[in-house]
Amino acid sequence: MSENSKFKFIDLFAGIGGFRTAFERSGAECVFSSDYNKYSQITYKANYNSEISGDITQVKSEEIPDFDILCGGFPCQPFSIAGVSKKNALGLKHGFDDEKQGNLFFELERIIRDKRPKAFFLENVKNLKSHDSGKTWFVIESTLKNLGYNIFSKIVNGKYYVPQHRERIFIVGFSKEFSSSINFAFPEYPTQRLYELKDIIEKEVDAKYTLSDHLWNYLQDRKEKQKEKGNGFGFGLVDLEKDRHTRTLSARYYKDGSEILIKQNNKNPRRLTPRECAKLMGFDDSFKIVVSDTQAYRQFGNSVIVPAIQATANQIVQILQNPQLSDENYWQNYSNQINIKNQESKQNNLFSLIA
Repeated sequence: MSENSKFKFIDLFAGIGGFRTAFERSGAECVFSSDYNKYSQITYKANYNSEISGDITQVKSEEIPDFDILCGGFPCQPFSIAGVSKKNALGLKHGFDDEKQGNLFFELERIIRDKRPKAFFLENVKNLKSHDSGKTWFVIESTLKNLGYNIFSKIVNGKYYVPQHRERIFIVGFSKEFSSSINFAFPEYPTQRLYELKDIIEKEVDAKYTLSDHLWNYLQDRKEKQKEKGNGFGFGLVDLEKDRHTRTLSARYYKDGSEILIKQNNKNPRRLTPRECAKLMGFDDSFKIVVSDTQAYRQFGNSVIVPAIQATANQIVQILQNPQLSDENYWQNYSNQINIKNQESKQNNLFSLIA
């Protein structure tokens, strides 16, 4: 591959394009995108000026252009702790038995099998490995290995990149047809975040983000009742003088904002604004928010942390450029370079992980 050519990737279950932003920053080119949600499509088109396909189950493999890397944050609700608990309470199926979302992993299998990319990068909730006593992970890992790929996985916490505790499983695969001896190592965490929580909090926000007396009283009462039952569930009140990161931003944030509330002087706490949520996921100020607050909260809560994805994306691209680089010493040196560049770029561009 010449120096001027780019690796091509596809962005499945694209949401608002967290994977796309990360891989484009890594020098790759997106040739196909898909997401079934119409509001996510609106945001995606506004930010990437490109068309995005809808339901991937309706897209034939031969309709997808050839590509080198498949990216996909496939739906996590069927496997998440909260999602499983909710479905159990409602008597609904979860995991692969969730007919609407649980079997979408097998769409990834179909496309990987038919298109034979050099590599793929998948993301999901931490609970994917333990769901159904490990049976779900066994099926996923076995399926991918049977397609002829070496599989590497790691639980990555986004709090080392942005001030948000967010643990997700990263799954990377390399085709044995491309190289049978890949020894991939996920990047070490950077020694310093690009920005801190106080750096992303807006000084003045609309009063609509402050909780009403009714909602604030409800959240406090609920927390006390849960505490009496021995449960830890309750709101997460952020003190900007003391706290270094927030709880995990979820797609339900639009309901009451309870997982991340900002403490205010002499008034009720407030929700994050959509722009603050964007920064908490690693999107910069140029990212366009073109939907309602409700939809924006859902979109950012479902997104990936861009700089965390980019750190791994960089290494995938490096491996594809030179498979011989997949040794431990190389990646240790590369990780040191990341830390150096992080500190240099922090002063010039808070939102670029690596030049």
